Amino acid sequence: MAQSYLSEAERVLERVPETAQEFAGFASNPAPLLVAQYERIAREEMQALPFYHLDMPIVAECVLFEDQWLGCVLTPWMLSVVVLPGPDQLWPVRSSSDRLALQLPCGNMTFMVGELPETGQLLSCSLMSPLDPNLGAGEGRVLVSSTLKMLLSLPVQQGAGGVDLGRRRLFGARRGQPA
Repeated sequence: MAQSYLSEAERVLERVPETAQEFAGFASNPAPLLVAQYERIAREEMQALPFYHLDMPIVAECVLFEDQWLGCVLTPWMLSVVVLPGPDQLWPVRSSSDRLALQLPCGNMTFMVGELPETGQLLSCSLMSPLDPNLGAGEGRVLVSSTLKMLLSLPVQQGAGGVDLGRRRLFGARRGQPA
């Protein structure tokens, strides 16, 4: 199954020569591609490291947000938010480790330009690295879904004036006066 996802990644890279100034987006959800790549990275590069969380699965979820793929990736060594180009998008090639600030519904976040071998450049923001060793696999999966929902949630903001929650004020307001 991973082979079919990697084939799509190869097609994307075929359209983008090494000297290209921009690269094409993903027509379909890149989450399976991310999982396949991070599984290979885990097996070949990360598994022997002391902070590798052996029981943690590799999970990725992505949704389209403003024509870009916004996602959350969990690996045995980190939890990150990622952004990849969406369908019909052309992104300029940037220098690795460049930083970009993006405004999401949850607030502003700073992303770093990174690159994965099969899919090319992406924006990444680390939320937890290394992972808490007490985090279970089920909790990790829930954390990915919950994080993605929170990224797309509007922040709750209190108005300019403070709220007086004192009992006298709450129950003592007179008609025509705000509580």
